[in-house]
Amino acid sequence: MKKILKFLIPISMLMACGSNERVSKEVFEEATKSMEVKKISEADIVREAMKWGDEISTEAQQQLLTVLQTTISEKGVPAAIEVCHTQALPILKDVSDKYGVQIKRASFAYRNPLDMPDEAEKAILDAYTYNIENQIPNEPNIQKLENGDVLLYTKAIQIPNALCLNCHGKKGEDIKPETQAALDLKYPEDKATGHKVGDLRGMWSIRIPKKEVVKRM
Repeated sequence: MKKILKFLIPISMLMACGSNERVSKEVFEEATKSMEVKKISEADIVREAMKWGDEISTEAQQQLLTVLQTTISEKGVPAAIEVCHTQALPILKDVSDKYGVQIKRASFAYRNPLDMPDEAEKAILDAYTYNIENQIPNEPNIQKLENGDVLLYTKAIQIPNALCLNCHGKKGEDIKPETQAALDLKYPEDKATGHKVGDLRGMWSIRIPKKEVVKRM
């Protein structure tokens, strides 16, 4: 029995040492892994910004459409003009603040003067307009601004269906007199009428700080 005990003790010690060594190695590898600096290329950043821009613009669009469609179904088109006038910009600001970006709907045919395009946006809108006129599909775009510190995501907004013509169609045809009266009251500088389905309404313009994109990655 003594011989057996002498034999078992060293084995148990080795097993204990082996277990400790494995645990230590796993802890060490995990710590090393967490401390590694992830290598991110400019192409990776642009791809992530494109994906994020798609998500943000989709969320903002859905929020706006939900409010407008609900109002139209419950109170009619003229009431939706009032809702758009009072709630559209606050909705975009809430989404902007949520993600730390700047969201805007830029357009040459603006309804709200705040939607007038700046110089960077004008060039992109020109390109989207050319594509529409020449039946070229418009794709989302990323441009670098401010020495690359800001990524400008844009996506064309086209008139999707006849429902939109209630507010953006031809005066006297698509737009009813009571709706036109509401537009004249709330948007005296309105340029956003005369459209047909498929026309370029404008574009989503989202300025995304590069550092925020890197944080997401």
